[in-house]
Amino acid sequence: MDLRTGGHPGTGGQAPAGRGTNDAVAWRRARLRKAGFDTALTEELSRECAVDLHALIELVERGCPPSLAARIMAPLDHERRVC
Repeated sequence: MDLRTGGHPGTGGQAPAGRGTNDAVAWRRARLRKAGFDTALTEELSRECAVDLHALIELVERGCPPSLAARIMAPLDHERRVC
């Protein structure tokens, strides 16, 4: 799913992650699942470090649906950072 448009983009190449990165992704994944994000969106967001996880979860806690919160907080293409 493309976070900005809600569409499904092609698969982009991602560099292999190191151990510290895996820990960060696992932590992000756990926080997102606890906040109510579905599996597919959790997987994408947990690997996108340009997304402010705290702001994203705050939107959901205030009643914003997770998919809309993800679109609101999605980084622009030039801002993307893979965890």
